[in-house]
Amino acid sequence: MNPRILIVDDEATIRASLLEALAADGYETDAAESGEEALARCHATAYDLLVTDLKLPGVSGLEVLQALRNQGKQTPVIMMTAYGDVDTAVSAMRLGAYDFIPKPFKLTMLRKQVRAALRATAEPQGAHEQPAETAPAAPPPTMTHAPDGQYLRMIKACPGLEKVARVLEKVGQSRSGNDTSILIGGESGSGKEIVARAIHEVTSARTERFMEINCAAVPETLLESELFGHAKGAFTDAKTAKEGLFELAGAGTIFLDEIGEMGILLQSRLLRVLENRRCRRVGGKDDYDVRARIVAATNRRLSEAIENGTFRNDLYYRLQVVEIDVPPLRERPQDLEILVNGFVREFNTQMGLRAEPIDAGLLEMLQRYPWPGNVRELKNVLKRIMILEEPEKLNESHFPAHVVGGRNPRAAGRLIGAAGLGGLQPLAEVERAQILYTLEMTENNKSKAARILGISRQTLREKLRQYGEVDEGPDLKSAEAEA
Repeated sequence: MNPRILIVDDEATIRASLLEALAADGYETDAAESGEEALARCHATAYDLLVTDLKLPGVSGLEVLQALRNQGKQTPVIMMTAYGDVDTAVSAMRLGAYDFIPKPFKLTMLRKQVRAALRATAEPQGAHEQPAETAPAAPPPTMTHAPDGQYLRMIKACPGLEKVARVLEKVGQSRSGNDTSILIGGESGSGKEIVARAIHEVTSARTERFMEINCAAVPETLLESELFGHAKGAFTDAKTAKEGLFELAGAGTIFLDEIGEMGILLQSRLLRVLENRRCRRVGGKDDYDVRARIVAATNRRLSEAIENGTFRNDLYYRLQVVEIDVPPLRERPQDLEILVNGFVREFNTQMGLRAEPIDAGLLEMLQRYPWPGNVRELKNVLKRIMILEEPEKLNESHFPAHVVGGRNPRAAGRLIGAAGLGGLQPLAEVERAQILYTLEMTENNKSKAARILGISRQTLREKLRQYGEVDEGPDLKSAEAEA
C-alpha cells in the first residue's frame, strides 16, 4: 500500500494544494481542518505521516503532536508555521516532530521533507534510536532500549565532554543503586538527553526501560497522571486505569527533562517519591514501590528559581546527589568535527545518501559560529541541508548566511544598537541595519521581512530605495500560489 498522509490546516486553499500535490506523488491523502478532527481521524485510521499547521483554532498543532505521543503513537509529524518562531519550532522538535517547514514554502521543499520522513520511518525503530542497522528490535511505545555503550561512546569521543565522561564512569562503578538521583544542567539543546541515556547505559538498569518526559511540554494536571498514573474514574476522562512512568519504568531510568518548569505542588509529590520510594496513582488507594533511578535535567538556574519561590530547595538538594554540567557547544568547538560527521553518517543511512565527511575549511567556518541552539541547532541545520540539498559533499553554500558569517541571529536584535554598530548610532542607521539584517535572515523574502518588521511591503521597498539597495528578485511563493 502507498503511504497514507494526513494534512491538517484550517485554510482550505492550503489543504487543497497539499492534497493535490501529494496525491500526484502517489500518496494516499486525507485532510482535517482542526486539531480535534485530526485526533479523531488518527484514532480511526493509522497514518504514516502527519503534515500539520502549528497554529490551529482550538487544539494546536503542538497539542496534536503531544496527544499522539501520550497515546504511544510514533507517527512522524512535519510542522508548518507561518510565524517564523524558532523557539516554538524547537518545542515541536523536542516533542518529537520529525521536522518543521516555515510558510510560505515551495512545494518541492515539502515534497523532499515528506520523502525523507517516510524513508526514515520505513523500518520500525524507537523514537530516539540510531539507524536500524545498529538498533535492536523496536520496543513498545514511550520506551527505548539503547544499544550497549552507544551514548557513552559518543560522549567519550568528544574532547569537550571529558569531565562528563569521567563522572559517568564513576556513576557506573558506584554500588549505590537506583536510590541515587542525578541532576543534569546545561543550556537548551546542549545534549542533556544524551547524557541521561549514557547514565542508563552505564548502570545495571541498562537492560530495563528508559522512560522520558518533558515537564515543560505537558500541562501540570496531565503531567501528574503521566508520572504517577491514575485510577479509573479519578477524573472526568479517566475511563480506564492507567500506569504512570514510575510504574512502567520498573528498575530502569526515568528522565525528567526541564524539571525547573514543574509546578510547585507537583514538586512536593515528587519529593515524597524520592524520599520514600513509594507512589500512588491519582485517585488510587494503594501505594506501589518505585524502583527506577530518577535523572532530571534543566536549562534554568535552579538557585534563582529557589530564591524566586518557584522551585523547592529540599527537592533541589534531593535531586542533585550527583550533578553533571554539560557545557554549551560554543565552549567546545573541538567537538564539532565529530558531531557533524556523526550526524552526516546518521542522515546518510536514514535517507539513502552518500555525503562525505567535512573538510578542514568547512570545519573552520562552523567553529566561528557560536551555535546558540547548541547540538540540537547543529543537527537540525544539517538535517535540513541533507533533506533539501542531498549533497555529496557539504560546503559553505549549503549553510544559512548567519552561520557562514558567524553571527548569532538571536543576539543581533539585542546588540544592534551597540556592539552590532560599533557604539551609539543615529536612529536612522539603527533602522537601516535592522532592515538589512532581517532581509538577510529571511533570505530576501520581502513579504516575510515586512511582516517581521511590522511595516508594509511597499514601505520596505521605499526604504531599500533610500538605502540604494538593489531588488534581488521575487519572494518565495506561498504553497497555495505555487500550486
